[in-house]
Amino acid sequence: MGGSSSLQVVMVGLEGTGKTTLLYRLKFGQYTSSIPTIGFNRETVVVPSVEGKSKGVSFVIWDIGGKDNMRPLWKSYLRSADGILFVVDSSDHEGAEEARMELHRLVRTQSPHSVLPTVVLANKQDLPGAMSLQDVAAAMGVPELQAASQPCRLMPTCAVTGEGLPEAMDTMYEMVTKWKKSKGKSR
Repeated sequence: MGGSSSLQVVMVGLEGTGKTTLLYRLKFGQYTSSIPTIGFNRETVVVPSVEGKSKGVSFVIWDIGGKDNMRPLWKSYLRSADGILFVVDSSDHEGAEEARMELHRLVRTQSPHSVLPTVVLANKQDLPGAMSLQDVAAAMGVPELQAASQPCRLMPTCAVTGEGLPEAMDTMYEMVTKWKKSKGKSR
């Protein structure tokens, strides 16, 4: 993948987790207030790379609404995707089980031989009472996914400050590159 490559990424998660705020933080490099997404947003972004891994790579990010009626549509966006960003509100202890069910359902709907690389973004790490990264990992069942050989990583983020986003996108790039090589994909 050279400097002109482009990756298709689907960003999903329950409503109110900060998906659109993350998207516009990546796009514009600053906090942008947003309203709940009805349908989807699509933006092409080039994220400043932390370790040079994703330098010059464009990410076409599809931010899909998280309301109950939108969730069945998530899987249809996966057909042309290279990876998944699953956003979790680290301060929403009560919604963690629902988020876990949706994440695991999304993984199960894919072909077992070509499960897309998934980066779980533990967003809102800056809020008081936010779960630790270890607690988010346990609540979302990330260790179980990894034990089942699912390409899944957990990254801490804060959409308001942008903290953790370049590292998360470097991780996504690295995972997709490895996944494509293992599958012999040239997409």
